[in-house]
Amino acid sequence: MKKLNSLAIGLAVVTFAAGWYLGGSNDALTITSSAGGKSYAGGYVDEQATETASNRAVKLRTTEGKTHVVNPGDLIQAAVELAQPGDTIQVMPGTYSETVYIDKDDIHLLGVIVEGERATLDGLKTLNDAILYSGNNIIIENFKIIDYKGNGIMSQAGNNFEIRNNLIIDTGIYGIFPQLGKNGLIEHNVVSGIADAAIYVGMSDNIHVAYNEVFDSVAGIEIENSRHAIVEHNHTHHNTGGILAFITPGLPVKDTYDVIIRNNFIMDNNTPNFGAPGSTVAGIPAGTGILIMAADDVVVEGNIISNHKTAGILITDHGNADNLTLDPESDPNADGAMILDNVMLNNGYDTIDAVRAFALTELHTGDIDIFQIGPTEGSCIINRHRYKTVGIGDFTDCDFTNTNDIENYLLAGGAEPRVIHPSERGEIAYLGVCTGCHAYAGRLIGPSVQEIQALYANRPEALVQYINAPTPMRTDYPEMPAQNYLDAETQLAVANYILQVGN
Repeated sequence: MKKLNSLAIGLAVVTFAAGWYLGGSNDALTITSSAGGKSYAGGYVDEQATETASNRAVKLRTTEGKTHVVNPGDLIQAAVELAQPGDTIQVMPGTYSETVYIDKDDIHLLGVIVEGERATLDGLKTLNDAILYSGNNIIIENFKIIDYKGNGIMSQAGNNFEIRNNLIIDTGIYGIFPQLGKNGLIEHNVVSGIADAAIYVGMSDNIHVAYNEVFDSVAGIEIENSRHAIVEHNHTHHNTGGILAFITPGLPVKDTYDVIIRNNFIMDNNTPNFGAPGSTVAGIPAGTGILIMAADDVVVEGNIISNHKTAGILITDHGNADNLTLDPESDPNADGAMILDNVMLNNGYDTIDAVRAFALTELHTGDIDIFQIGPTEGSCIINRHRYKTVGIGDFTDCDFTNTNDIENYLLAGGAEPRVIHPSERGEIAYLGVCTGCHAYAGRLIGPSVQEIQALYANRPEALVQYINAPTPMRTDYPEMPAQNYLDAETQLAVANYILQVGN
């Protein structure tokens, strides 16, 4: 977080000079029970729904297509190229070193587990991506994925997907990364050793993230520039930050709102930040349980949040965050934070200087469960007396106590499959692929779009050449994965689009 200005520090000194006031009261506390009270109504209504809510993101098939079996020594990609929509690909236990790209709809890619042995995708620390898909109605499950440099599993603008029961270790920047998708389920995965986010939901809507274990990464679970997401029943531990909901400035989707973070175990997220220097996640203070940055209408309920040295819950605007270039089209404030009952233990015991200095302006020393800084409107809390807090004086008492009426935000019947017209190739590739690492202004992972435009102005063919075979140009940036799985027309279309796009 940015250093606080001298006015805040001066206020702390004046306050201390005036002396402490320690008072007590015999008045009874108002204690709100979360059992049986009013439920949060949520921020999404599926007006087109003709079916009851579903626990699936991909509809059950009424008829099954062909099943393709891949054995060790075969290429998974060869089976993908043979498969037709409606087919299933079963990958038998063994080791496969390749990148799999699915650019067709309704493919189920299933690893087969035999006596604990899985189909293992091994990037050998040289390959960039394990599984990429741009199709709709995709299921990926039961794989072990290790030692890639870019992504474990990445969705690129596909709607209706399920990613489950995968073991993902040390796959570079992201573990599981749905980008520009609608209606997705990410469940029962174990992800670790990731340099940015173990599970990163980017510019997506109606996403459910549940029953995952994420650890030894910079960010555990990240909801970024996305809407209508529920993160529940996960175990996130020994990351730099546990669960994040925020807005990254400079991306085409300008907001994050309607996020429910509930019933998670969020513990011991004190790992030193090893994100790429200057990147957005490099600004996350080690020891953060939940980070809400400029996101609106985020509910935090029923979590066990323990043993974080900076704070259990840290709420901030863009102005007080590190490593950001502000976007005039994004609201920089975190409004509508809603803190319900949570178990919070041993948080903020060794916080950063900026938090400690601001806490002194409120005569607060010692542990911090909840820390809020920056303008906020419409935020609320119940049972505030339970927590050690800083900066929540403007929070009202919530008029609801739980989120019981909201099972999930998955769409009954599924989202409309995304159909990409040839004229949209450049735009969709930019949104679904490029914006995962490049913001318009300022650094996300790679250089900004503005820098790329300056370097390759009026030279789209030169940009295509670089996209196909990137060579490191700056030692302080991670190596860019080759995008040579995209066809030539799409490569030229996205190069042209990048060179003329605005914020």
